[in-house]
Amino acid sequence: MNLYQIFLVNMLLEDLQVVLKVAEFRSITAAAENLDMRTATASAALKRVEQSLGVELFIRTTRQLRISSAGEQYIPKCQKALFELDQAKQNIKNELNVIDGEIRIAMSSDLGRNLVTPWLDKMIEQHPNIRLRSHISDSNVDFYRDAVDVALRYGSPNDSNQYGFKICNVPRLLCASQAYLAEHGTPEQPNDLLSHNALLYQIYDILHDVWEFSKEDSKHKVRVTGNRASNDGDLVKRWCVAGKGIAMKSSLDISAELLSEKVIPVMPEYKPISTELWLIFPSRQSITPAARQLRDTLKEKCHYILSQLIEKEILLP
Repeated sequence: MNLYQIFLVNMLLEDLQVVLKVAEFRSITAAAENLDMRTATASAALKRVEQSLGVELFIRTTRQLRISSAGEQYIPKCQKALFELDQAKQNIKNELNVIDGEIRIAMSSDLGRNLVTPWLDKMIEQHPNIRLRSHISDSNVDFYRDAVDVALRYGSPNDSNQYGFKICNVPRLLCASQAYLAEHGTPEQPNDLLSHNALLYQIYDILHDVWEFSKEDSKHKVRVTGNRASNDGDLVKRWCVAGKGIAMKSSLDISAELLSEKVIPVMPEYKPISTELWLIFPSRQSITPAARQLRDTLKEKCHYILSQLIEKEILLP
């Protein structure tokens, strides 16, 4: 342990985390919000560190906060030392396979709310030292802005600096309720969808209204229309179950409704483009024993659901 690490031990590590967040956001209020604490608590932590050092780390004015010359020297070394301490702690846990700590996970609305959250509840029951922070959104996660450690997302990582585990392949299905099909008829090929009400997914003002299919060696693409669109995949599924139209959904997201026959597959010989489910980390250092347990749980649960869909002949093996 070097001198900086010895000095850090004499301070509250939580106070030093506040210092680093204030430096990151250039704001005590923003740092407090990111750390889920009151602004007064963060301000007191910063004052304790500065009093212990005998210098001001930040220059405060009525309009802004900037790092002082002393802070420019101290903060990078503080950051490095805290990282090394955290790594030493994590290495010990990895060697002992200690499953604890905080899982800050981002998940899409439908998958996260209806499938994964109950799995995580069970996981916490089995490993009570795990703490969960759940971020539910269909928007792409920013690991630094959103303060999450892992993201469960459809599609492989698109950043070479990220690291991930592929959980499974996920076929998509075109689905509708029996009531909707009884009233409006059953489409038999992609162009038939032009006369049907499509339940659409929209994110970042982009409407996903072009549906693509494959049948044997041929490709088919159709631009659909509908009277409902949402940035929440769970809501699109609820509309589908309620008989409001036809939806294209991940077979995992709508598995419970397929197995209970609340909805049925439409045009099964025309296959929508499939996707993959990935557990994504900002770096290899983020992969803790708890994260590995999460990976194994997800693989087991997803495999079981997909096996059920194959057994019921909803999906082809």
